[in-house]
Amino acid sequence: MDAYGGRRNKAERDAATVETGYALVSAAFAAAVLLGTVAGPALLFDLPGLLSKVLLRLGMTVAPVVFVARVVSVLVRFRRTAQPSQPGRTSPDS
Repeated sequence: MDAYGGRRNKAERDAATVETGYALVSAAFAAAVLLGTVAGPALLFDLPGLLSKVLLRLGMTVAPVVFVARVVSVLVRFRRTAQPSQPGRTSPDS
């Protein structure tokens, strides 16, 4: 019952947990770096009002998009590589 969508063993559950944590932490880091890069100058320097608002709104719009894109890309890549190429056999690169 462990093949083709059956129950996962402890190692598979642990791998999924670690990969999910990695996806969330790396996505938060990427979003924070992007937000700091885009909106940081508006917070640090005395910029004109319109430019400051544009930079802040752009940063607040793009950061969540980057967060979601990073989480999805990491989890899709993990799901694609988590299973061996042939049922019951290890993958050739292991």
